[in-house]
Parts: sequence; structure tokens; C-alpha cells
Amino acid sequence: MENLIAIEHLTYGYEERPVLEDISLGIAPRDFILVIGPNGGGKTTLLKLILGILTPWSGTIRFHGETGGRLGYVPQSARFNRTFPISVFDMVLTGCIRADNYLKRHTREDEEKTGVILEKLALYGKRNDNITDLSGGQLQRVLIARSLVSEPLALFLDEPTTAMDATSQTDLLDLLTELQERMSVMVVTHDPTPYAQAYRHIACLNTHLYFHERGELDSATLERVYGCPVEILGHGIPHTLLAAHGEEEKLP
Repeated sequence: MENLIAIEHLTYGYEERPVLEDISLGIAPRDFILVIGPNGGGKTTLLKLILGILTPWSGTIRFHGETGGRLGYVPQSARFNRTFPISVFDMVLTGCIRADNYLKRHTREDEEKTGVILEKLALYGKRNDNITDLSGGQLQRVLIARSLVSEPLALFLDEPTTAMDATSQTDLLDLLTELQERMSVMVVTHDPTPYAQAYRHIACLNTHLYFHERGELDSATLERVYGCPVEILGHGIPHTLLAAHGEEEKLP
């Protein structure tokens, strides 16, 4: 099956220091990929390169079909400006803005799609609220709704469970499992264990990328990525164990 997104030999850094070196990764249709690694290892940078926010020093990112114009992105809510005066409905409606329509008024179809996605994420009752009045979990759902209203073929989430309580996390995981039936999902996270039932591949990223099939994850493997002892908590679900990080495992 042809990948939706093919990343080949990608290198990027800040000033003269490389953050990502020779990264190759294929994102298949309806894949669910976890990206784990230490702070500063390049996880968010990789997302920004895929989304076109940053331009790589070298290497290529190729999109197949219409995928390049249909990418959804959910940033960390902690980095989002919550003081901006906008309602929940209008915030989600901004997800309908594209490069070919950003100077035009939104359409009735845009408004209808926004209402549907708000209903689906149990946010319709909050549609007229200002985002400054939302809890952390509610704001995260609004950001997810904004990314979904454009009907993307691939969805990228950066630490989506930040500021969420246990119930909201469970609801999010159920939603991602449902979404995976019609789109690819990539999640940047520090804690892979809540996703153990859903993910298909896991990418360990710390300047270099090591790509793994679904398996079991142990502390010894994570120690190679994080460079320090790592303790795994099970949360009552199966662990995953990754194979050793040999040179041959850098490419998917």
C-alpha cells in the first residue's frame, strides 16, 4: 500500500545545530503512529516540518493525492493563547480556512460542518462561550474539533492529553480509535502507555529516528532513547517491548 506521506533523509536544526538527522518515515493510510522521545529530541520539530511550518535543510517530504492540503494539526493547549477573544464556535470555524479561501467569508456549509463536529465532541452547548472560560480538557477538545472540521486525511497531535483529566483522556482515546478508521493519526507523547490498545507503530526520536512495529516497550529500550533510566507504569494495560535500536532499524 502506498504511503500517504513519505519522508526521506530529512535533516533540520536551529542555527547550526542539527535537531533531526537523516530521518526517514512512511505514514500509511489509517496508520496510528506514536512519536516518543526526550525534550529537545525533535518531536514537535518533525510535526512542523511535515505541516510545512518549517523548511528542511535537506531531504524530502512527499504527499500523495490530496493529502498535502488535508492535514489536521492539534498543538499543545498549554502553548495556545487562551486570552484571545473568540467563541468556541468561531474558533472551530477557523479550521475551514484554506489557502484558496482565506479572503472569503465562511459558507453555510462551513457553519453546518462546525455544528456537527461540536455536537460530536460534546461541545455544542459551549459553542457561544469564550475560550477563556474553558477548562484545559475542553480547550483541547476545541482544538481537536478545529482540526477535524476540514476533514483531514492525516491528523497530527502534540501532547494531546496535557491538562486533561482521566475521563477526558479516555474520551480522547476512544475518539482517536474511531478516527483511525478513516484517517492516519500521529501522536507526539511522553507517555505511550495510554495508547497501547490503539497504536500500530511507534517512533523513538532523539535526533535520529527508530521505527518499530507494534510490540512491547521496556525500560531498557527507552533508556537508549532518553539517555537516562526510565520507569514504565502499566496503567493496567499490556506493555510493549521494542527491539534493540540497531542501524538497520532507523528506516521503516
